[in-house]
Amino acid sequence: MSKFGELVTADVPVLIHFYAQWNEACTTMNPVLIDVAAAMGDRLRIVKIDVEKNGELVEALRIKQVPTMMLYKRGSMIWRQTGVMDANSLINVTNTL
Repeated sequence: MSKFGELVTADVPVLIHFYAQWNEACTTMNPVLIDVAAAMGDRLRIVKIDVEKNGELVEALRIKQVPTMMLYKRGSMIWRQTGVMDANSLINVTNTL
């Protein structure tokens, strides 16, 4: 939990992707996240968190479904979405920073 706090308070906005390896929708998001990372470069950090290995964090953040994405800027969650998104929509969300 303390590492998560350090992660989301970085100067660079952080997109957190909560996923499960067995979930097909999460697998669908992998190439999308690669495209977003390429488009955003060093203006955005993307971190994937496996819900199976981080139960305490998942419970604390009330993650009920995967994939769930959260966008943090200087320690504050500014956006949250559950479900699959295309790269352009996700880039548009991150460009509003």
